[in-house]
Amino acid sequence: MFVRTASERDLAAVRELLVETWHATYDDLYGRQRVTEITDEWHSIPLLRANLEQPRSEFLVADDGKTLGGVAYATASDDGKTVMLKRLYVRPAFQRSGIGRALLAEIEESFPEANTVRLEVAVDNHPAVAFYRANGFVISASPETDTKGHSVYNCEKRIG
Repeated sequence: MFVRTASERDLAAVRELLVETWHATYDDLYGRQRVTEITDEWHSIPLLRANLEQPRSEFLVADDGKTLGGVAYATASDDGKTVMLKRLYVRPAFQRSGIGRALLAEIEESFPEANTVRLEVAVDNHPAVAFYRANGFVISASPETDTKGHSVYNCEKRIG
């Protein structure tokens, strides 16, 4: 897999990857119907297209020429000093192969003026919490509730 900037032609495959990954990760936690509702809202083609066109952002895919193995999306805030990692997902069949680490590294390099990366991770997504911890993120001690009512940890990593 190689990491590259996503394009308009990737959006259907990105959506399919996100839907597959969300169902594999969250069906047991939230139920299949709720996960479908979330993915229909958060991973719609119009929303993905808007992400692709967002200034001061980076939208990446991991690609082997046949399939997408992962996706990452981040935006800059605070005059470019803070990167908000909004998405980092790896297709279940490709997890634990270094794709997530490669996507994260490319996100960090894409914002050279940044000194901090922040994200939210679902409290019950233990593999993701472990991934972020292993990649240098400090995980908040207490969970918070996000705008959709899910329990999340706030995570932060110093970079640069």
